[in-house]
Amino acid sequence: MTSLLEYIHSLTPFSDESWTLLQTVLSKRIYRKNELMLKKGEICHSLFYIDKGFCKSYYEVDGVIKNTGFFFENEVATNISSFGGGQPSEFNIATCEEMHTLIFDKEKLFAAARQSPEIEALGRHCIRQFATKQEEFSNLFKLYTAHERLEYLESKYPEMIQRISLSQLASFLGVARETLSRIRKRRTSH
Repeated sequence: MTSLLEYIHSLTPFSDESWTLLQTVLSKRIYRKNELMLKKGEICHSLFYIDKGFCKSYYEVDGVIKNTGFFFENEVATNISSFGGGQPSEFNIATCEEMHTLIFDKEKLFAAARQSPEIEALGRHCIRQFATKQEEFSNLFKLYTAHERLEYLESKYPEMIQRISLSQLASFLGVARETLSRIRKRRTSH
Protein backbone atom coordinates (compact mmCIF):
# COMPACT_ATOMS: atom_id res chain seq x y z
CA MET A 1 0.00 0.00 0.00
CA THR A 2 2.96 2.32 0.59
CA SER A 3 3.89 2.38 -3.10
CA LEU A 4 0.28 3.16 -4.05
CA LEU A 5 0.17 6.08 -1.63
CA GLU A 6 3.47 7.40 -3.05
CA TYR A 7 2.04 7.03 -6.56
CA ILE A 8 -1.10 8.96 -5.53
CA HIS A 9 0.97 11.76 -3.96
CA SER A 10 2.98 12.00 -7.21
CA LEU A 11 -0.26 12.74 -9.06
CA THR A 12 -2.29 14.96 -6.75
CA PRO A 13 -2.56 16.31 -3.18
CA PHE A 14 -4.26 13.68 -1.04
CA SER A 15 -5.38 13.87 2.60
CA ASP A 16 -5.30 11.14 5.23
CA GLU A 17 -9.11 11.18 5.23
CA SER A 18 -9.26 10.52 1.50
CA TRP A 19 -6.66 7.75 1.86
CA THR A 20 -8.73 6.07 4.59
CA LEU A 21 -11.84 6.25 2.39
CA LEU A 22 -9.96 5.04 -0.71
CA GLN A 23 -8.71 1.94 1.10
CA THR A 24 -12.32 0.75 1.39
CA VAL A 25 -12.57 0.43 -2.42
CA LEU A 26 -9.32 -1.52 -2.81
CA SER A 27 -8.73 -5.25 -2.85
CA LYS A 28 -5.40 -7.06 -3.13
CA ARG A 29 -4.88 -9.83 -5.63
CA ILE A 30 -1.91 -11.86 -6.79
CA TYR A 31 -2.14 -13.13 -10.38
CA ARG A 32 -0.14 -16.09 -11.65
CA LYS A 33 2.07 -15.72 -14.72
CA ASN A 34 0.02 -15.76 -17.98
CA GLU A 35 -3.28 -15.30 -16.12
CA LEU A 36 -5.99 -13.25 -17.83
CA MET A 37 -6.98 -10.13 -15.91
CA LEU A 38 -9.46 -9.00 -18.56
CA LYS A 39 -10.75 -11.13 -21.41
CA LYS A 40 -11.88 -9.82 -24.77
CA GLY A 41 -15.67 -9.43 -24.67
CA GLU A 42 -15.84 -8.78 -20.91
CA ILE A 43 -16.69 -5.40 -19.43
CA CYS A 44 -13.84 -3.93 -17.40
CA HIS A 45 -14.94 -3.02 -13.87
CA SER A 46 -11.47 -2.39 -12.42
CA LEU A 47 -8.37 -0.27 -12.42
CA PHE A 48 -5.36 -2.47 -11.64
CA TYR A 49 -2.56 -0.73 -9.77
CA ILE A 50 0.59 -2.82 -10.23
CA ASP A 51 2.63 -3.22 -7.07
CA LYS A 52 4.93 -5.96 -8.40
CA GLY A 53 5.27 -7.60 -11.81
CA PHE A 54 3.96 -6.55 -15.21
CA CYS A 55 1.24 -7.30 -17.70
CA LYS A 56 0.37 -6.67 -21.32
CA SER A 57 -2.64 -5.78 -23.42
CA TYR A 58 -3.03 -7.67 -26.67
CA TYR A 59 -5.30 -8.70 -29.51
CA GLU A 60 -5.37 -12.17 -30.99
CA VAL A 61 -5.80 -12.09 -34.77
CA ASP A 62 -6.06 -15.46 -36.55
CA GLY A 63 -4.16 -17.12 -33.71
CA VAL A 64 -1.36 -14.50 -33.78
CA ILE A 65 -0.86 -12.33 -30.70
CA LYS A 66 -0.46 -8.59 -31.34
CA ASN A 67 0.90 -6.91 -28.20
CA THR A 68 -0.38 -3.35 -27.81
CA GLY A 69 0.89 -2.25 -24.40
CA PHE A 70 2.93 -3.20 -21.34
CA PHE A 71 2.27 -2.02 -17.80
CA PHE A 72 4.84 -2.16 -15.00
CA GLU A 73 5.17 -1.40 -11.30
CA ASN A 74 3.61 1.86 -10.16
CA GLU A 75 1.33 2.05 -13.18
CA VAL A 76 -2.37 1.44 -13.68
CA ALA A 77 -3.58 -1.11 -16.22
CA THR A 78 -7.16 -1.09 -17.50
CA ASN A 79 -9.30 -0.78 -20.61
CA ILE A 80 -10.30 2.89 -20.56
CA SER A 81 -13.17 2.54 -23.07
CA SER A 82 -14.68 -0.45 -21.32
CA PHE A 83 -14.14 0.93 -17.81
CA GLY A 84 -15.54 4.36 -18.64
CA GLY A 85 -18.19 3.48 -21.21
CA GLY A 86 -19.25 0.01 -20.14
CA GLN A 87 -18.78 -1.62 -23.54
CA PRO A 88 -17.12 -5.04 -23.94
CA SER A 89 -13.33 -5.02 -24.13
CA GLU A 90 -11.86 -5.41 -27.60
CA PHE A 91 -8.61 -6.86 -26.22
CA ASN A 92 -7.17 -9.04 -23.45
CA ILE A 93 -4.98 -8.05 -20.53
CA ALA A 94 -2.73 -10.82 -19.19
CA THR A 95 0.15 -11.06 -16.75
CA CYS A 96 3.67 -11.67 -18.05
CA GLU A 97 5.00 -12.78 -14.67
CA GLU A 98 3.50 -13.21 -11.21
CA MET A 99 1.83 -9.90 -10.48
CA HIS A 100 0.73 -8.27 -7.22
CA THR A 101 -2.08 -5.76 -7.69
CA LEU A 102 -4.33 -3.43 -5.79
CA ILE A 103 -7.66 -3.38 -7.58
CA PHE A 104 -9.94 -0.35 -7.62
CA ASP A 105 -13.54 -1.57 -7.97
CA LYS A 106 -15.40 0.79 -10.33
CA GLU A 107 -18.69 1.08 -8.42
CA LYS A 108 -17.01 1.53 -5.03
CA LEU A 109 -14.53 4.00 -6.54
CA PHE A 110 -17.31 6.10 -8.06
CA ALA A 111 -19.20 6.09 -4.73
CA ALA A 112 -16.04 7.21 -2.89
CA ALA A 113 -15.40 9.91 -5.50
CA ARG A 114 -18.86 11.35 -4.78
CA GLN A 115 -17.79 11.69 -1.13
CA SER A 116 -14.29 13.06 -1.73
CA PRO A 117 -13.23 15.64 -4.35
CA GLU A 118 -9.63 14.39 -3.87
CA ILE A 119 -10.60 10.85 -4.90
CA GLU A 120 -12.52 12.22 -7.87
CA ALA A 121 -9.44 14.25 -8.89
CA LEU A 122 -7.23 11.18 -8.42
CA GLY A 123 -9.44 9.22 -10.83
CA ARG A 124 -9.10 11.94 -13.46
CA HIS A 125 -5.31 12.04 -13.01
CA CYS A 126 -5.00 8.24 -13.33
CA ILE A 127 -7.10 8.16 -16.49
CA ARG A 128 -5.24 11.14 -17.98
CA GLN A 129 -1.85 9.53 -17.29
CA PHE A 130 -3.02 6.23 -18.79
CA ALA A 131 -4.45 7.94 -21.90
CA THR A 132 -1.28 10.01 -22.37
CA LYS A 133 0.88 6.86 -22.43
CA GLN A 134 -1.52 5.16 -24.87
CA GLU A 135 -1.36 8.19 -27.17
CA GLU A 136 2.43 8.29 -26.92
CA PHE A 137 2.69 4.67 -28.06
CA SER A 138 0.09 5.21 -30.78
CA ASN A 139 2.16 8.10 -32.14
CA LEU A 140 5.26 5.88 -32.22
CA PHE A 141 3.62 3.85 -34.97
CA LYS A 142 2.48 6.88 -36.94
CA LEU A 143 5.79 8.73 -36.86
CA TYR A 144 8.69 6.29 -36.60
CA THR A 145 10.25 3.32 -38.36
CA ALA A 146 10.70 0.05 -36.44
CA HIS A 147 14.36 0.96 -35.85
CA GLU A 148 13.39 4.39 -34.49
CA ARG A 149 10.64 2.87 -32.32
CA LEU A 150 13.21 0.52 -30.76
CA GLU A 151 15.60 3.43 -30.07
CA TYR A 152 12.74 5.41 -28.51
CA LEU A 153 11.85 2.55 -26.16
CA GLU A 154 15.51 2.01 -25.25
CA SER A 155 15.91 5.65 -24.24
CA LYS A 156 12.50 6.30 -22.64
CA TYR A 157 11.40 2.84 -21.39
CA PRO A 158 14.53 0.76 -20.74
CA GLU A 159 12.61 -1.55 -18.38
CA MET A 160 10.55 -2.74 -21.35
CA ILE A 161 13.67 -3.73 -23.26
CA GLN A 162 15.16 -5.44 -20.20
CA ARG A 163 12.05 -7.29 -19.03
CA ILE A 164 9.96 -8.36 -21.99
CA SER A 165 10.95 -11.19 -24.29
CA LEU A 166 12.28 -10.56 -27.78
CA SER A 167 9.17 -12.08 -29.39
CA GLN A 168 6.84 -9.91 -27.26
CA LEU A 169 8.92 -6.83 -28.07
CA ALA A 170 8.85 -7.64 -31.80
CA SER A 171 5.06 -8.03 -31.67
CA PHE A 172 4.73 -4.68 -29.87
CA LEU A 173 6.99 -2.95 -32.41
CA GLY A 174 5.00 -4.47 -35.27
CA VAL A 175 7.85 -6.48 -36.79
CA ALA A 176 8.79 -10.15 -37.05
CA ARG A 177 11.16 -11.47 -34.39
CA GLU A 178 13.81 -12.07 -37.06
CA THR A 179 13.53 -8.47 -38.26
CA LEU A 180 14.03 -7.18 -34.72
CA SER A 181 17.07 -9.44 -34.33
CA ARG A 182 18.53 -8.02 -37.56
CA ILE A 183 17.91 -4.42 -36.41
CA ARG A 184 19.64 -5.08 -33.11
CA LYS A 185 22.54 -6.92 -34.76
CA ARG A 186 23.11 -4.10 -37.30
CA ARG A 187 23.22 -1.56 -34.49
CA THR A 188 25.79 -3.49 -32.43
CA SER A 189 28.09 -4.02 -35.43
CA HIS A 190 28.42 -0.27 -36.11
